[in-house]
Amino acid sequence: MLNDRRLARLTARALQTSQGRPGQDRPGIAKIVSWNLLRQVGANVAGIAALIERERPDLVLMQEATRDIEALTTKVGGHYAWAQMPGRIHGLAVWSPTPFAVPPKAIALPAGTLFDRVAQVIDLGAFGVANVHLSHGQVLNRRQLRCIEQSLPERAAVIGDYNLVGPPLLPGFHDVGPRLPTHAMARVVPLRLDRCLVRGLACHGRSVLPRGASDHRPIIVHLAPTQEAVQRAAAGRLAEGEARGMAAVIGRLRRAAGRGARAALASRG
Repeated sequence: MLNDRRLARLTARALQTSQGRPGQDRPGIAKIVSWNLLRQVGANVAGIAALIERERPDLVLMQEATRDIEALTTKVGGHYAWAQMPGRIHGLAVWSPTPFAVPPKAIALPAGTLFDRVAQVIDLGAFGVANVHLSHGQVLNRRQLRCIEQSLPERAAVIGDYNLVGPPLLPGFHDVGPRLPTHAMARVVPLRLDRCLVRGLACHGRSVLPRGASDHRPIIVHLAPTQEAVQRAAAGRLAEGEARGMAAVIGRLRRAAGRGARAALASRG
């Protein structure tokens, strides 16, 4: 099993070899934390607040968050949104130090035999983020990923507890999350359940933190749009602007032609 001392050494080594200085030191890069809190018996508001004050992230995604985690804003300020899992005491939550561009939305996922699930989609402007806690069924959770993909923009990340073993099989996305175990089944079998898949984004750093009071370790990823994605978006905006300009010219020509025709009819009359 991966203990916290060995984890700290591996994380420090990963940060030393990551590209540049990730996080708030580099403009345009979003530092995102994801953590499964383990419902009522795991991480509490004080533990999450300590993590925020230490890491200073741009976004914190939480799974198995209960209603009382809303008190987080009284500790560290910022903005908070919660999406309850149907019929459960917990759900998905997101915290941001700045206001959300639009309120995060919950989307329904293909349901399993025991529980219904939702995903939480957040618009960061430069890209979208889906906060997920997928089902344990290895066919079902891949179906849920394909459902989530339909609600995401061209540049997007899917981050959270995947409950997934093996490749995610989501076309167009690639796995950039930490490669270290994030959960130990029965404290024996280490598993990499907490992941990050991206499309049109580059990862400039990734790490795993000590697990604290939860049975999952928080993960951190530093994401920004790739240069290729930025250029595609700029080209798309330019083409859209040119199309609007051409439509305006055609409209003016048609109106002028109509005025000319009416004038010719009036003169013949």
